[in-house]
Amino acid sequence: MAQQHSGGGRRQERQTDKSSAARGDTTEKVVFINRCAKVVKGGRRFSFSALIVAGDHDGKVGVGFGKANEVAEAIRKASEAARKSMEKMSLHENTIPHETIGEYGGGRVLLRPASPGTGVIAGGGVRAVVEAVGIRDVLAKSLGSSNHSNVVKATIEALRALRRRDEILKTRGIRLNDGKGEQS
Repeated sequence: MAQQHSGGGRRQERQTDKSSAARGDTTEKVVFINRCAKVVKGGRRFSFSALIVAGDHDGKVGVGFGKANEVAEAIRKASEAARKSMEKMSLHENTIPHETIGEYGGGRVLLRPASPGTGVIAGGGVRAVVEAVGIRDVLAKSLGSSNHSNVVKATIEALRALRRRDEILKTRGIRLNDGKGEQS
């Protein structure tokens, strides 16, 4: 895999889409790869960390973080962690049921439902999570911190907070009949 390197020792960012029939129909997206340098007697020793989002495009998504001395090993560890942490989210057709804000650390993410045909209007880690979970129409805005890990986790928190209409009515003890709510 080719790495993009921006001069001056800046962080490297890579976004690739990796699907495999051996793993089922889950999609893994590399959101961020960080290179860390430790200065030792003989020079610099590099290590890498990878942040990966995995999803099945049908309401399940997970995030994983892996660290190793090689990029490929860090990605492998992160993808295993992402697949283990996958959880089901409440969706409404191709969008989300209502507006929500997710917070994690300094990261805040606003998600709004969008009409069919709008597409995914989001960037970076938010886009990776939203596409992996299977949402096709959504408006998103990342507020606060731009830390990749916090933005991804804030997006997952926002998706966790979603509730479908029937779930809310059920918790309130209201039964659905022909689109009208009736007290049970």
